[in-house]
Amino acid sequence: MADVNRGDRPLSPHLTIYRPLYTMILSITHRITGVGLTLGLVLVTWWFLAAAIGEDAFAVADGVLTSVIGGLVLIASLWALMFHLCNGIRHLFWDAGMGFELETAWRSGLAVIAGSIVLTVLVMLVALGVF
Repeated sequence: MADVNRGDRPLSPHLTIYRPLYTMILSITHRITGVGLTLGLVLVTWWFLAAAIGEDAFAVADGVLTSVIGGLVLIASLWALMFHLCNGIRHLFWDAGMGFELETAWRSGLAVIAGSIVLTVLVMLVALGVF
């Protein structure tokens, strides 16, 4: 049987050991946006189900989603979708064996952030009927 008395040795390095790196923050954000997309999908599903149930249920769901807080949640969900999309494309390049150089990884990370913001604004402008 393995020795369970390990003394004062740490089990493994954790986030408190490492200095936060740019790519680490992007990776963590990618995971958080994945979870956020699931929560956003629950809200949109609730909205569709409320529309199918009837006017009263739809009025409640629509009131929540069109409120200021609901609008902010929807905008955050849209940004999460765009960030997840852009970072997914970045990962496709990595899966093909490209972009592992330090400078390229740094620039592709900046492209993910800029691309997600630009795409979010473009989709919002299209949704508002500006384009």
